[in-house]
Amino acid sequence: MFSCLLQLSRFLAAHTSAFVMLVGALAFWQPGLFDWVRGNVQSALLGFIMLTMGLTLSPQDFRIVAQRPLAIALGAAAQYTIMPLLAWALVACFDLPRGIAVGLVLVGCCPGGVSSNIMSFLCRGDVAFSVGMTTVSTLLAPVVTPLLVLWLAGASIDVDAAGMFRSILLVTILPVALGTVGNALWSRREGYRRFCSAMPGASVIGLACIVGGVISACGAHFLESGVLIFVTIFLHNSLGYVLGYLVGRGVGMNRPRRRTLSIEVGMQNAGLATVLAGRHFAALPEAAVASALCCVWHSISGTLLAGVFNALDRLRGLQPDEDTPAVQEQTEQPGKR
Repeated sequence: MFSCLLQLSRFLAAHTSAFVMLVGALAFWQPGLFDWVRGNVQSALLGFIMLTMGLTLSPQDFRIVAQRPLAIALGAAAQYTIMPLLAWALVACFDLPRGIAVGLVLVGCCPGGVSSNIMSFLCRGDVAFSVGMTTVSTLLAPVVTPLLVLWLAGASIDVDAAGMFRSILLVTILPVALGTVGNALWSRREGYRRFCSAMPGASVIGLACIVGGVISACGAHFLESGVLIFVTIFLHNSLGYVLGYLVGRGVGMNRPRRRTLSIEVGMQNAGLATVLAGRHFAALPEAAVASALCCVWHSISGTLLAGVFNALDRLRGLQPDEDTPAVQEQTEQPGKR
């Protein structure tokens, strides 16, 4: 029985974007199926996803932060400057409607995506660096995300920065902390390790339900938003990948770290943005729609980017070379998050 669950978990983790798209389409045509994903239920689902992230963290992951403080600090700085400013620039350039603008800014101000180190592993990136960046950006989120949203969007909308701080604390930091403590206490137990091995698939189901809940509530706004919402989400994400890579090159990072920085900067925790949009900007349903679309697109684009990086290696006839040790430091558990 457990082996079947494990195979299902691996299948869902390998086909995250397809599964989320399938659930989103189902929610669009049969919205009643996801009426239950509202408010506190939505927050609880994101908390569960972040708990599964915490279950993968070990003391070694925090030692990585101590061993690479400058690189990870640079990565976090790039994360919290490039994506928020890109969102602000796109809002100004396209004169986006208020709801879409808020959704895009929210996504840009959120920490790194919870699937980023899987993508980093797939493209021969530096997985240890990816884990360190995701951890630090998530820990900074309760303070940095509300302040950035207040700075970039506060002039045009009423931003409850204190409320956002509490929400992020409850649905990210607390679950991650609980998962980390559980991992420290029980990681040597076989039953616990078996339980954790099935968590990636459960996280995918949770993310799909969050997206389904938003689409069931705001599905009509997809058509109203038109092509503009898709164009801006594509540009925001793609430019994040490009600029993240260029920053890594500019400071002399090796190839694996450049790839990881590209992915970490471009992939945001759009699930968190979706929950924040629904809780704090309910009067602007397009904000949740934009965030939900980002959930889907980031999973697709991250997979595509990893494939592009690998295809470039094959075209150049490259094999793991002098950069390889940076990749291999933390690849013993490539299925993290």
